[in-house]
Amino acid sequence: MCSDESKFCISFGYQGPRVWRTRGEAHNPRCLRSSVKFPQSEMVWGAMSSAGVGPMCFLRSKVNTAIYQEVLEHFMLPAADQLYGDADFIFQQDLAPAHSAKASSTWFKDHGIPVLNWPANSPDLNPIENLWDIVKRKMRYARPKNAEELKATIRATWALITPEQCHRLIDSMPRRIAAVIQAKGAPTKY
Repeated sequence: MCSDESKFCISFGYQGPRVWRTRGEAHNPRCLRSSVKFPQSEMVWGAMSSAGVGPMCFLRSKVNTAIYQEVLEHFMLPAADQLYGDADFIFQQDLAPAHSAKASSTWFKDHGIPVLNWPANSPDLNPIENLWDIVKRKMRYARPKNAEELKATIRATWALITPEQCHRLIDSMPRRIAAVIQAKGAPTKY
């Protein structure tokens, strides 16, 4: 099972029509477009396996060790039950400080969940990063007006992710690993 957090902003994707102007029109009101310096955003935690996606969680604050353990308890464990039942699995996460903290390692050991030993800074190898990209591309033309509409759009889009999409991402792992090895750790197309 792979998990990670991702940030969704109201203003990503479609930014409206382009503004074209000729010389001397720099301050003409019809040639100006307003923008938001710090758009409303939502931080989301999600998990996936080759069987599909699990429940997602909207995070209200920056993820520290205590919050991460709450997410694991209330969202990862139900996701594992939904996606694996009684079957064994290995949990994959990045090395964010809350994920790699001693208390988080202890939580996993106490719950009998093995964690994949994972290299630092390796988004090329985490399939959920590609899943977040798929979700954001599907939301490209959505125009949520506020945080609640953004959350509803994220939930609806997450629900559209099929087990087949997740399976294809997981199946791409041997190709991802080979590409990273061939690039000697440099970025790849993944």
